[in-house]
Amino acid sequence: MYKRLRELRESKNLSQTELAEIIHMSQTGYSKYEVGENDIPTDILIQLAHFYGVSIDYLLGITDNPARY
Repeated sequence: MYKRLRELRESKNLSQTELAEIIHMSQTGYSKYEVGENDIPTDILIQLAHFYGVSIDYLLGITDNPARY
């Protein structure tokens, strides 16, 4: 799951700092999600899924299909 977050962010050519600003949090806090140090709260998962246009199941690694529906 954590590798997928980084891949999605990099596919948009965004730094951790830029993405953290988009979802209204600190870069340090966001980086802990990417390395698996902290679990991702539901509200952040929803924001990331909407931002990337993918399903939460895809973000969590439950499926390899990024389709939302």
